[in-house]
Amino acid sequence: MNAVMIAVALSLVSAVAYAGAAVAQERLASRSPGAGTLRLLGTGAWWGSVGLNASAALLHVVALRYGPLTVVQPLGALTLVAAVPMGARLAGRRVSAVEWKGTALTLLGLGAILVTASGPEPDDVLSVPEALAVAGATAALIGVLSRPGARPGLRHASASGLASGVASALTQTVTVAATDRSGPVLSVQVVGVALLVAAFAAGGLLLSQTAYRGGLGGPLAMVTLANPLAAAVIGLSLLGERLQGGPAGVLLALAGAGLASWGVVLLSRAAPAAAAVDDEHPVAAVLALEPGSATAEPVLVPRPHDPGHLAPATR
Repeated sequence: MNAVMIAVALSLVSAVAYAGAAVAQERLASRSPGAGTLRLLGTGAWWGSVGLNASAALLHVVALRYGPLTVVQPLGALTLVAAVPMGARLAGRRVSAVEWKGTALTLLGLGAILVTASGPEPDDVLSVPEALAVAGATAALIGVLSRPGARPGLRHASASGLASGVASALTQTVTVAATDRSGPVLSVQVVGVALLVAAFAAGGLLLSQTAYRGGLGGPLAMVTLANPLAAAVIGLSLLGERLQGGPAGVLLALAGAGLASWGVVLLSRAAPAAAAVDDEHPVAAVLALEPGSATAEPVLVPRPHDPGHLAPATR
């Protein structure tokens, strides 16, 4: 098994773990829509999702050691593909035909991208000035996307995807530099970039938790698209990664990206709106009623000549 196949296999397992974490985060956000970060830190479900995210991130780190960003990052879209049936199963429903279509288109598009993106093991890294420049530009863009305003879910999801994509690019620099025997393992470059990875990874996790308050499909689709886009820009512009096949390969990659994007959009729109009702609590169904949806009941008053009995009030 060559290095790229190892990277693909690790990325597949990582995507499933990320999907489980996303579903757990969305369910936690829907049950506690107004919960702040400090309150989440005291819940076991939150730390369970953090554990899944950490496991997925570890697998992702190893995959980046064997495969280029242009291969590993597109496979992150499989997170959405895995999250759809997981979410449907937990919601007690079947996966719809539109969701299956979106899954097929996403896989087909990813296949086209992988054909053109397959390359050698990564050996180039970001220098410290390059890493700081990427981090500064990304932080500024995240600040703009996180500002108060309309549609915070999608904007926070975009910011989360950018943070995760940049963290992946920086992680590749750390892994390649740390395993390069030409210099010290704990060099200034490795330690400094590792701190940036930790900051962007934590920021991406918190931003995604905020984004999932508006549901799973749309925000997760936006994270899925923004993540590989950010990493691919860094890989192609700063790390010397190239698409295979010349002009024909570029066209195939663009077609694959279009198909995958279409599939992601279908998946994000196909999931039915989840009712904000906790089925484990019988009173939740009453509290979830829309105003005016309940049947009007007559007002009862004591009978004039028989105070011990009630009668409907006259209007």
